[in-house]
Amino acid sequence: MNLVSVIAEQGLLLVFANVLLQQLGVPIPAEPTLVVAGSLAARGLLPLPGLVGVTWLAVLIADSTWYWMGRRYGNQVLRVVCRLALSPDSCVRNTEQTFTRWGLKSLAVAKFIPGFSMVAPPLAGAMRVGWGSFLLFDLMAAVLWSSVGIGAGLIFYRQVDRVLAALAGLGGWAPVVGVILLAAFVGGKWVQRRRFYRTLRMARISVDELKRLIDVGANPVVFDVRTANAREREPQRIPGAIAFDPSQVDAAVAELPDEREVILYCNCPSEASAARIARLLMDRGVRSVRPLAGGLQAWIDAGFLADTG
Repeated sequence: MNLVSVIAEQGLLLVFANVLLQQLGVPIPAEPTLVVAGSLAARGLLPLPGLVGVTWLAVLIADSTWYWMGRRYGNQVLRVVCRLALSPDSCVRNTEQTFTRWGLKSLAVAKFIPGFSMVAPPLAGAMRVGWGSFLLFDLMAAVLWSSVGIGAGLIFYRQVDRVLAALAGLGGWAPVVGVILLAAFVGGKWVQRRRFYRTLRMARISVDELKRLIDVGANPVVFDVRTANAREREPQRIPGAIAFDPSQVDAAVAELPDEREVILYCNCPSEASAARIARLLMDRGVRSVRPLAGGLQAWIDAGFLADTG
C-alpha cells in the first residue's frame, strides 16, 4: 500500500488528531497536513465537506478546552500556557494588549498571530467573555485558518502530488524522513527558546531577601510590571508596589530616588517581563535593579502580606 493510499484512507482521522494536538499546544505543525489533505480532496480521495468539518471540530474542541480552563483557573492556566510558548514575555502581555484594543474581533485572526493563537482562548475565559460570543469568533478563526491550508492544497494539488510521489519513492525511509523533519522543527523551537532565556539571564532577588529589605527600612522601589488586565484579574500586589507602564520608562527612571534598590515583579514564567524591563532600566543607567524570583505568586506562597486594589 503506497503513501497516498494510507493518507487517503486515514486522512480525516489524521487531520483531526494533528490539528487537535497542535491547538492543544503540542509542537507539531498542522499546516502541512492541511495542504496535503486539500490536495487529496482536489483529486476526490478525501471528502471536502468532511475534511473541513473535522478541522473546524478539532479547533473548537481544543480552544474550548483552553477557554473553560481559563474561566475556571484564570492566571494559573495562563502561566501553564506560556510555559509552552516560545516567548513567555510577549505571550500574555502582547495578547492582552491586542485583546484589549480589538476585543473579540481579534479572535477571528488569532491563528495567524504568533503567540496569540494559544493564549487567546484561556485569556478569553479568564476575562469572562461569554461562551456564545467566544464560540462564534473562534469558529470564524477556524474557518479563516483552515481555508488557507486546505485552499493551498486544492489549488496546488499537482505540486503536492509530486512531493508525495517523491516521499512514496523512499519506501520505508519516508517515516524516518518525517521524524527527522519533525525533530528538526521542534529542535529549532527549543534553540530559539533557550536563546530567549539567555537574554534574560540576570541575578534575581528572593522573596525572603525583599521582605528583609522592607523590614529593615531600606525602602526598595517595587514595580508591578503586570499588564492592567492582569492586575484586574488578580488584584493582589506587594505592599507599596507601583504599577509600571513600559511606555513611560524614561519618566519612571527620572523619578527614581538615588541609591535605592529597584525590584520588579510579574507573574509570568521565569520572570520574563520583569527581566526585560530590568534590562531597559539598566540600559538607562539604573544600576541596582533585580527581578523578583517567582514573582507575585512566590510572595503569596511564602505567606507574606499582599494588598488588594
